[in-house]
Amino acid sequence: MYNHAPEDYHCPICLGVQGIENEHTLLKQQDLVYKDDVVSAFINSFFIGNNPGHVIVVPNTHIENLYDLSPDVAEHIMVIAKKIALVMKQVYACQGITTLQNNEPAGNQHAFHFHLHIFPRYENDDLHMHMNNKRLAEPSERLSYAKKLIDELQK
Repeated sequence: MYNHAPEDYHCPICLGVQGIENEHTLLKQQDLVYKDDVVSAFINSFFIGNNPGHVIVVPNTHIENLYDLSPDVAEHIMVIAKKIALVMKQVYACQGITTLQNNEPAGNQHAFHFHLHIFPRYENDDLHMHMNNKRLAEPSERLSYAKKLIDELQK
């Protein structure tokens, strides 16, 4: 009912979850910091403003938006988001966390697969002023953030 992906949509998040790296996705397997039967979490391909290394938590099955999310999957996403946020505070030494989730084009959703952003926050980082100031981070730049989270999540 509230779906906007075109019929021939190549979901970049589904490809990342499936471990496929091709021209339809920017997600690399080295960006994967967590995966279980229900969700995966990746370092986002884009760095925003002064808040590099943010994470997206996604359902492993294709669900376009919040409206289609089952309560069980929604709960599991939040449990894993909390776990990642606590680890992020520790390994990034950030002073806070912001979560963000967009639905539909008018809600600024660009990838038509549910994804919850977890941003590290720092005093006076002006994240909201920089939301449109994003840049594609090279996989090599993302790797150090992924390694920090993976190392701590595996403890």
